[in-house]
Amino acid sequence: MTDDSTYRPGLVGWLSLAQLINWGSIFYTFALLMGPVESELGLSRVEVSLAFSIAILAEGLLAYPVGRWIERGLERRVMTGGSLLAAACLALHSLVNSQLGFYAVWAGLGAAMAMVLYTPVFAVVTRRFPADYRRAIITMTFLGGLASTVFIPLSAALIAQLSWRPALLCLAALHLLVCAPLHALALRNAPAKALRAAGEATAGLTPNLRSTMRGKPFLLVAAFMVLMTAVSTALPAHMISLLRERGLSEAWVIAVPASLGAFQVLGRLFLFFFERHFDLHLANRLIPALIPLGLLVLLGAPLLAPDQSWLMLLFVLLFGVGNGMLTIVKGTAFAQYVNRDQVARLNGALGLPLALARAAAPLLLAGLWTQQAGYSYGLWLLFFAASLGVAALHRAAEKTAEHRGG
Repeated sequence: MTDDSTYRPGLVGWLSLAQLINWGSIFYTFALLMGPVESELGLSRVEVSLAFSIAILAEGLLAYPVGRWIERGLERRVMTGGSLLAAACLALHSLVNSQLGFYAVWAGLGAAMAMVLYTPVFAVVTRRFPADYRRAIITMTFLGGLASTVFIPLSAALIAQLSWRPALLCLAALHLLVCAPLHALALRNAPAKALRAAGEATAGLTPNLRSTMRGKPFLLVAAFMVLMTAVSTALPAHMISLLRERGLSEAWVIAVPASLGAFQVLGRLFLFFFERHFDLHLANRLIPALIPLGLLVLLGAPLLAPDQSWLMLLFVLLFGVGNGMLTIVKGTAFAQYVNRDQVARLNGALGLPLALARAAAPLLLAGLWTQQAGYSYGLWLLFFAASLGVAALHRAAEKTAEHRGG
């Protein structure tokens, strides 16, 4: 074990590369698999979407035990094991011939996501670089944000050239030959388990925490986070199918979701370099509003122009930049508007609602799809949910200002 907490750009860079592969090959590739799986396995849109919801739910349910294992210094085993599990499940996915098998591999991929995506790796760099973890996290979100930009075209090309089953074997090889060795080598010498104050390890819903969670600021921020998480999770899984139904060319069908990642990174870069020049609370009110504005453009595109291509660029700009900056807003909202000293436990208390929201949202969007209206009903629901989320954060900021003013 080592107590060296010096920031290591090389380690962060390698972990960022793994994030790019993890997000791209699992999370974003699902949208490209929906059509082929529907056709070959004879499943409905709802039945296929249920697999993604199962994965998201498995990820959320395993988040707490994975966090505990990392706190105990088992990060190398967790993330290497997660990469091996992802490789195995993607390989098995290429052999799936039944609905039950399809759900089983996505439950396994959800478990793998809990072990290799942002939540565990953020915990790893926070433990290793206690004075520089924010810099490490921002770096990883920059590269991780490009996952859709890299992997939607890459996975689409593999599926077009090889068909979807061999394409999944290629993606499995990335986890087996790149991510697993990377985690095994880079995460050696994990820091010793942090010492805690007496009683902290068993701290649960203390009276003070219960009081905080009953307060309006917590409930409003919680509503904001659940609603915006549901919206940002629902759309990616259906984006390819939605754009194809709109009659866009295949080049645009691939380019639109692929460019979302680039615009997410652009939003984070903008916030990183210019946040000191803006009023923090004003920025927190304006940034989430970009999401419903983007959805409004997506809804209005068929009515506003016969050729929707250029309006899709406006949608990508608003939704991508907004979603990129929203990650940072969601990550700081509890500290700014509820209680900075209880952030970890407040996030933990919200873990299950967030997992349920992420699991239900893609399935609900699929359930609202119809042959006649396509995704219109679901998009309107997402627009109203995002608008309510924006209003909840506005009200939380007002309540906090009133309290501090009093």
